[in-house]
Amino acid sequence: MPDDIGPPPQAAAEIAAPASAAGAASGARRKRLFSILGGVILVLALIWGAYWLLVGSRRVTTDNAYVGADTAQVTALVSGPIVQTPVGETMVVKKGQVIAVIDPADYQLALDRAKAELGQAERRVGQYFANDEALGAQTAARTADIARAEAALASARSDYSRAEVEYGRRRNLSASGAVSGDELTQAENRFEAAKAALAAAQAGLAQARASAAQSAGQQKAAAALVAGTSLADNPEVAAARARLAQAELDLARTTIRAPVDGIVARKSIAVGQKVANGAAVMSIVPVQTAYVDANFKEVQLRKVRPGQAVELTSDLYGKGVKFHGKVAGVGGGTGSAFALIPAQNATGNWIKVVQRVPVRITLDPRELAEHPLRVGLSMDAVIDVSR
Repeated sequence: MPDDIGPPPQAAAEIAAPASAAGAASGARRKRLFSILGGVILVLALIWGAYWLLVGSRRVTTDNAYVGADTAQVTALVSGPIVQTPVGETMVVKKGQVIAVIDPADYQLALDRAKAELGQAERRVGQYFANDEALGAQTAARTADIARAEAALASARSDYSRAEVEYGRRRNLSASGAVSGDELTQAENRFEAAKAALAAAQAGLAQARASAAQSAGQQKAAAALVAGTSLADNPEVAAARARLAQAELDLARTTIRAPVDGIVARKSIAVGQKVANGAAVMSIVPVQTAYVDANFKEVQLRKVRPGQAVELTSDLYGKGVKFHGKVAGVGGGTGSAFALIPAQNATGNWIKVVQRVPVRITLDPRELAEHPLRVGLSMDAVIDVSR
């Protein structure tokens, strides 16, 4: 018998027809899926493009941002042992509040000594003025003495001239016997007396002039101590008053006060500890004036300008609390440029790294008061560069 024979051609065609139809339907479904997927991708691309044009191109964002503040470093301006420290770490202080006290005993003594020195200086300078007045009067008196001595000398010269003439006439007459010996002797005595009086008057004038010169020198020296000054602005008094002011300032500086409102941090003193002039005692962080330093990539800074609005969120409060601020300025260099050890790129295996530049952002004080921030907290920053 002949071997088995396959189905006739008509039957084979009937079997293949359903398989071909199933394949065609599957291909149609795949095309439909690809079309839908392509449409979805196209729609998403259009949505993304529209978002970029309307929103994304107008904003630059970074999560590399941190809270900062101009921390006040409190230092001791005088030396001495600490006797009080009424504040501690994390305490809130107000400007002018006492935060530490240095033993004032030595500075009180210095103040008392400066007051005594000022009193001595004022009395000493007062004596200078009194001496100047007294020596001025004395010089005037010596000048009057010279005038009297000159008048006495003129009178003595006149008497001497008369006595000399009379004595000469009596001597000539005595030779002819017209004048007795007694008269000649009397005339001679008057002449010698007038001569002695003239010498005394000359000596008196010289003495008066010498005394006047001495008095004038003393008066000049006394005047030099007070010339062009008064008791209030004399150099000695001014120097003593300056020492008193310094002593008062040093005493006041034994009480250390907070220079700003803020929170105490890094306190490094305790009661009994001796601090030196200029030593740091603590820091005060003015959280009410905190700012944010946001580190943006260099390619993001093309449109960043001072005054642009910024929206920020913090990890501390979450996305529900938004802070608003403004761009205060862009840093003068990248973070790596100011590193302790700057990068050296002059090597053969150098790889370009996108640099970041700090942007200073000021915050709304009212929002800071409502939701205080702390230095070093992480922030997310979004700058609106459309304006």
